[in-house]
Amino acid sequence: MRPPLIVHVIYSLDVGGLENGLVNLINNMPRDRYRHAIVCLHSFTDFAKRIQGSDVPIYSLDKKPGKDLGLYVRLGRLLRQLKPDIVHTRNLAALEGQVVAAIAVSARRVHGEHGREVDVAGLNIKYNLLRRMIRPFVHRYIAVSRDLEQWLIDQIGVEPSRIKQIYNGVDSQKFRPWRVEDPAPPWQAQLANDQHVIIGSVGRMAVIKDHLTLVRAFIMLIQQHPQLRETTRLVIVGDGPCRENCAQLLAEAGLSDCAYLMGEQNDVAELMRAMDIFVLPSLGEGVSNTILEAMATGLPVVATQVGGNPELVQASVTGRLIPADAPQAMAQALFDYVNDAQLRVSHGRAGRAIIEHQYSLPTMVSAYMQTYDTVLR
Repeated sequence: MRPPLIVHVIYSLDVGGLENGLVNLINNMPRDRYRHAIVCLHSFTDFAKRIQGSDVPIYSLDKKPGKDLGLYVRLGRLLRQLKPDIVHTRNLAALEGQVVAAIAVSARRVHGEHGREVDVAGLNIKYNLLRRMIRPFVHRYIAVSRDLEQWLIDQIGVEPSRIKQIYNGVDSQKFRPWRVEDPAPPWQAQLANDQHVIIGSVGRMAVIKDHLTLVRAFIMLIQQHPQLRETTRLVIVGDGPCRENCAQLLAEAGLSDCAYLMGEQNDVAELMRAMDIFVLPSLGEGVSNTILEAMATGLPVVATQVGGNPELVQASVTGRLIPADAPQAMAQALFDYVNDAQLRVSHGRAGRAIIEHQYSLPTMVSAYMQTYDTVLR
């Protein structure tokens, strides 16, 4: 018999934490256990090439702007064609796919919550009403953090027995500390030298990721400690609508030569190995893949105290937790690390050890397979 087919329904397959987690799951799940197909309500990009092998079909339903009622017809027709055993939707943007799946096919239905980007606090009345209305159609929920699990219970009214909490996993072979034998990448001479302490961040430069606060904190750091201008650099890897505003703030402060806004890059693991401190300034998070990748790389982490971040970062052990939208608090946390190389090393090593014991890809994949097995039974 052929392995059961899981159809993963997402809004789009592009650079992002949710999408990265999906790709890692598919690439590392044994092919003799489950087959996979991905349905994008909107579209997919070259990010899809990260899926290994040619046995995972990807479909795009080309959602039109606004309410596209024909989208549900197209989705139902495609599901009937694919005949899945499990339909797994993710986040609010794909939640209505649960209703379509219930009508179109006899598959079991799983819904994953990876974060609340359109409603950071998770208190929007309209969105939560929709979630409660669709709740009876979902056989099993997956939450990527305890914070999201508790929110599903308290705000959406999901029974705890219907929720499985599964942390994202990280490839600790790809994301690892720098080694002496590692070749110097071609951009290293431009990015840094041995005299520089590199403050780095990786992620989409969208409003919710709040890189503006990181830039403001960096400016405060240099203004309050002018001697650091010669020894400290800021690196932001990623692209998005806030990149131009960040560049403008740096130019107005006369610090453009101290910062690198590198745009989207394919060699994130190598870039992280060039960093000394990792920062996640988000206003809201589910469970951040980039925090896990930074910890695997052996970096201390400065992160905002939102969503699942406090579940990953142990304050004064692997990093610092600060309030969201608090550039002065962030500047102080950065100064503590910039000024103490031994503290950076000890917190980075502690983070790496936690990754190796708790957040491996095999652990994540095993938890998902157990959940799928339970749903099918």
